[in-house]
Amino acid sequence: MRSAESGRKYELSLKARVPRLAGEGVTQEAPAERTLETVYYDTKDFRLTRAGIALRRNSGTGWSLKLPSQELRFPLGDSPKAPAQIATLLRAYTLDRKLRPVAQLRTDRFTHRLTDASGRTLATLADDHVTGEFLGGPAVRLDRWRELDVEAGPELLDRLDRTLRKRGAENAWWPSKLQRLMGDAAENKRGSNEVLPAYLRAQFERLRRADLGFRVGEDDSVHQLRVAARKLRSALQTFASLVGRKKADAVTAELKWLGAELAPARDAEVSQARLEACLDEVSPELVFGPLRQYLTRDFARTSRTELARATEALSSNRYAALLRSIAALLDTMRPAGKKALRKPLRKTARKLCRATAATEGLSGVELEKALHNVRKKAKRARYAADAVRPAFGKKLRAWRKHVKAVQQTLGKHQDSVVDRAALRHFAIDGFSENQNTFTFGLLYGRDEAAAKMLQGRFADEWRTLRKGARPSWLKV
Repeated sequence: MRSAESGRKYELSLKARVPRLAGEGVTQEAPAERTLETVYYDTKDFRLTRAGIALRRNSGTGWSLKLPSQELRFPLGDSPKAPAQIATLLRAYTLDRKLRPVAQLRTDRFTHRLTDASGRTLATLADDHVTGEFLGGPAVRLDRWRELDVEAGPELLDRLDRTLRKRGAENAWWPSKLQRLMGDAAENKRGSNEVLPAYLRAQFERLRRADLGFRVGEDDSVHQLRVAARKLRSALQTFASLVGRKKADAVTAELKWLGAELAPARDAEVSQARLEACLDEVSPELVFGPLRQYLTRDFARTSRTELARATEALSSNRYAALLRSIAALLDTMRPAGKKALRKPLRKTARKLCRATAATEGLSGVELEKALHNVRKKAKRARYAADAVRPAFGKKLRAWRKHVKAVQQTLGKHQDSVVDRAALRHFAIDGFSENQNTFTFGLLYGRDEAAAKMLQGRFADEWRTLRKGARPSWLKV
């Protein structure tokens, strides 16, 4: 991606002469001419354009899928129809709607090279004469315009900028040729700007970005998918009365299914990273046998299985139906004022208090289960606060901060529970293979001690939460 320091884009009258940028040791060569014909594809309601995604077919270079973080290229092929591979990648955005041509551009490009005395390229000036047809409206829209695209080093770029402006060039108003041609046709037509719909839309967008990331092999995409699904589910459960309980319940049930399909793949990643980090902290003289290789082998097998499971889920009709249901729900949400938002948040706070009270007098496995329940209630309370935070003041932010501290501490506590179960599994399997399992027992003991320490920290953080600042209506 080109930075602001290396390139700038301008507009210039179609009748103006090509700006001469030569001088002071710079020579401007005669232009190299090239014609580019590009067809842009989108759904009928411009779902890709609204998401900042551009799909185009160029007669010379093939298919290009420009995403916010990268650009993917595909061979041209014989058919003008978007390839099935691309349609699959974009499924979370198109929701299986047909991809069709929405615009076509013809660009007559004249590229001037600016060189020094030795012939070394100092800058390039692309003079684009563009003819565009917008095909996505009730009638075909034609337009013609001219763009200048300059690439150079920062110092020369500033000098060229001054010269171009003297020749009548102005900063380009539109970020891309397609958006100029389309105008406001693809503008998002959203309803209320109040906080809850905005939060839900943001999480849905996060889920779609992660879906696309998973399909192109981006790291951490399973984690991002899972987090977005969890936040959507939590907010819909908390604010179901404002969203429409029947619709909210149906979507949350499917989000729960999706989370269950994604969880094992993510859990395997996290467990492996944590156990390997713990192993790094053990003195070499206390590490017996090929433990790291043992962990790598076991988790690699698990990861392959669980990633296949996640892939199958994301390729299913059930998942596609879930995406359509979320989009439909967001399109029909009713506005809700601050007063209406308070009751659901207060309810989550009460549930958190009751879950904490239920831990009193427990020990061992029963305490671990109860603390895990507190963690889940704290997470829901935190997500609820995140959803409505823009509507309330600093006191809610302070309460949310304390809730987050409780959730994170209990998250680490739950990690120790999961790790101990895994270590016990490895110790049993290792023993059956005649491995020395002393180190697994050592790590088990350390996790057990860490769990007790985290229980004490939770007690302190809970007292801070109970005494901390919060809005008066949130006191329970």
